[in-house]
Amino acid sequence: MGKRLEAIGIKQAIRFEWMQKVVSNLLAGMDPKTIRMELHDYLSDRQGDGSRKIRGSTSRSQVVNILMGIWITPDPDLSPLREKGLNSLKLNPDNSLVVHWALISAAYPFWVNVAKQFGRLFSLQDSVSQRQVVDRLKEIYGDRETISRYTRCVIRSFANWGILKDSNKRGVYCKAETIEISDMRLLTLLVESLLHTNQDLQGNLSQILNNPALFHFKLPVVNGGLLTRNSDRIEVVYSGFDDEILRLKPAVDSENQTLSWTP
Repeated sequence: MGKRLEAIGIKQAIRFEWMQKVVSNLLAGMDPKTIRMELHDYLSDRQGDGSRKIRGSTSRSQVVNILMGIWITPDPDLSPLREKGLNSLKLNPDNSLVVHWALISAAYPFWVNVAKQFGRLFSLQDSVSQRQVVDRLKEIYGDRETISRYTRCVIRSFANWGILKDSNKRGVYCKAETIEISDMRLLTLLVESLLHTNQDLQGNLSQILNNPALFHFKLPVVNGGLLTRNSDRIEVVYSGFDDEILRLKPAVDSENQTLSWTP
């Protein structure tokens, strides 16, 4: 788990329709090897900006690996989250953006950290520049050129997903219309995904619900008990007058053996 939290991971823009494609293949019953081949073929002439031209093998492999890591071969501790996401999409395909957001956030926490910078800045101003976000992330990850490049990939993804809107100035973005979350299963999915981005797999409920990374979503005020009734992974480890601490229980495999992970 530690490697996932420390890794940047997202080295290419991830378009929303690509996420839809991989889930469609998964729901169709394809095995991982076939899905990987299908994605390589599908992405052979699709670029991150939406244009259709031949993509190099290296960048194509990077995208395929990212998509596989989210939906097809996630870390073992993320498998229960993936199954909940699939079940949600089966019940209501309109939930796709929220579900994809939860899954990619858990698999690649850098996605959450980029969103968090946007959320913090949007709380202070109406528009945010790419440079502002990059500068803040360099304070966290170090002043490396790769941080600038990979941040741009995530920002381009946000714009494609409809999370951000282009302003009349290049490289400056505004918030898109927020999505209201009223389905408790979706809210639980988002909460679980954010708990997966914490090293100790736990967090303050109020802070989670008000996490600036979720600036695109309007969340209801709930208590930990309601979340635990909708999740077999979440437990309340402390409940005070106005404070609740949530924690993820370890995942178990099909033989009810605890999966190995390092909190």
